[in-house]
Amino acid sequence: MCIVISLPLVMPLMAVIVLWIRLVSRGPALFRQERIGRDGKSFVLYKFRSMKMGCGTGPHEAYLRNLVASNSPMIKLDLLCDSRVIPGGCLLRSAGLDELPQLLNVLRGEMSLVGPRPCLPEEYRYFSTKQRERFKVLPGLTGIWQVDGKNETTFLEMNIMDEYYVNHVSAALDLGIMMRTPSALLLQIWQASQQKKARRQRAGFQPSAGKPRRRAFLNVPVR
Repeated sequence: MCIVISLPLVMPLMAVIVLWIRLVSRGPALFRQERIGRDGKSFVLYKFRSMKMGCGTGPHEAYLRNLVASNSPMIKLDLLCDSRVIPGGCLLRSAGLDELPQLLNVLRGEMSLVGPRPCLPEEYRYFSTKQRERFKVLPGLTGIWQVDGKNETTFLEMNIMDEYYVNHVSAALDLGIMMRTPSALLLQIWQASQQKKARRQRAGFQPSAGKPRRRAFLNVPVR
């Protein structure tokens, strides 16, 4: 119902995004990627392509491996806006617009509007047996980590949030997460712009921006 209601707004927006991607970068506008869903089963996830053609997954894998090993905040590469991103791709990613094709995954029953982030196959091995409880539910377009801790929490903290969601899932919780998603996306866009300014400052162009402030997640203790 939510998807059907949003179609008059979403379809023209998706058409504009497709046109932009084709104008600024060679290759298809749609990107397919294997992800891990409920019960650890793989599925094909759809996204708008926001990176240049031929970019391997090596840098992402190395980056994630370092974040998990060091227990550092999981600042996504889309926030850092690395050189592999196409023109305008940083905005697509920080605003979540690249994930609009995942509405098809929702309609196919592979994802939900709300749930844990669907991980890549190479990421799956980092989850302990207990942490894999997050795979008891469908992965989502948005989720409790996305609105309350993305780019600010560690891999361990993310899993604590997802465990909380799995154990307390309800329509009211889902609705609350959906209502907080727009403000979370606006914050992410702002953070990306601040990162850009900081990079320019290091090159001698703009004043530096402060680091994102860590926020506490509800009343869930982080151990």
